[in-house]
Amino acid sequence: MLSVNRQLEKYLRTRAVNGPWRIVGTKRQNFRAAVVIPALAERDSLPQTLASVAENPAAFLRDTLVLVVVNNRVTATPEQKEENCQLLDWLANDSLTGLNLAWIDGASNGYELPEKEGVGLARKIGFDLALDHLDWNAVPFLVSLDADTLVDKNYLPALFNYFANTSVGGAVLPFRHRQAASPTQDVAIRHYELYLRSYLFGLQQAGSPYAYHTIGSAFACRAGNYVAAGGMNRRHAAEDFYFLQQLAKVSGITLLRGTIVRPSPRFSARVPFGTGRAVQARVDTGQQLYAFVSATAFRVLEEWLALVAGNLNLSAAELVVAAEQLSPQLSQLLSELNFGQAWERMQENHHRKDRRLAAFHHWFDALRSRQLLTRIEGCGGREEALVAELLEWGGYSGVTATAEQLTLLERLQGVE
Repeated sequence: MLSVNRQLEKYLRTRAVNGPWRIVGTKRQNFRAAVVIPALAERDSLPQTLASVAENPAAFLRDTLVLVVVNNRVTATPEQKEENCQLLDWLANDSLTGLNLAWIDGASNGYELPEKEGVGLARKIGFDLALDHLDWNAVPFLVSLDADTLVDKNYLPALFNYFANTSVGGAVLPFRHRQAASPTQDVAIRHYELYLRSYLFGLQQAGSPYAYHTIGSAFACRAGNYVAAGGMNRRHAAEDFYFLQQLAKVSGITLLRGTIVRPSPRFSARVPFGTGRAVQARVDTGQQLYAFVSATAFRVLEEWLALVAGNLNLSAAELVVAAEQLSPQLSQLLSELNFGQAWERMQENHHRKDRRLAAFHHWFDALRSRQLLTRIEGCGGREEALVAELLEWGGYSGVTATAEQLTLLERLQGVE
């Protein structure tokens, strides 16, 4: 296995972002943590986000780089470009006491993001450039935050405590969107949160190693594990999903408890899907861009994962026959994914059972789990009934009202 230094050198040489971008505002190279905040036309919200970070204890702020990546694409609107210009001026001239604040210009002429790039590249620029400003002897970590998200006064203490007391390389943080501007919008955001939380609960019940939220403003990882996972991808949307999937394969991810991040409930059309898009569609047209997954579907996932884990010496053909008995949709998906060939390679390359099982989970990952669940999710019934059935499976019977369901799931997932 490569040492951290050699792995970092290889990453910087082969995978790190290559472009004109530079960090402005600090030359320190001994931070123990870096909080990276992409910002696109966030002149009003970013100061509030930074102010909430600045309320954390000074002892933790001293060791933390707060790095804003002001960015827009070449094709951004004139209004977005102008607001980013104002934001860069504000960062250069206004200071928040106690913050080690630095920024990257990804918005000015010659520094813009390419036409098809977006928040994924902005996050990657911030994370990659922060690597050179960390104290690698202190096992540093990276934190992902958004420019419209507020944090608690114990945000940094909770992060430092987590990474000081666990060998797991990744963390997701409890979150709750702030109250929306209107009752209609607030109902929409709470409904979307119920969907997200019920999906996570189902994954946990199924025993999936990918049971964690994928919220861009609510995750962190050790810098060494960031490098080992290949760094942030450049996707315009779902960059957090794919990065966390890879991080889970490399180092594992668990829930950090003890603090809450509070994203904005605002509408947004900046990415093709996600919270803002989902809420806007529900409010404007009543259209729902997401579908609740039933306990029936999650049970198929549970049975499939248990089948493989308990029968690692079975042939691919035997597993496929057993999968057909579990679910025709599962069998069809395995056929489309060429499971037979993949399983034969796993058996050839991994003679130890623990490594073969790990290889299987790397292959049947978060994306493929979701592909299975979305094939068999349409089992009928109202959404509150689907969630109630999930909760009953987990030992929480009689929780039938959506408000009670959301409150319970919030508590179980660290929002207390």
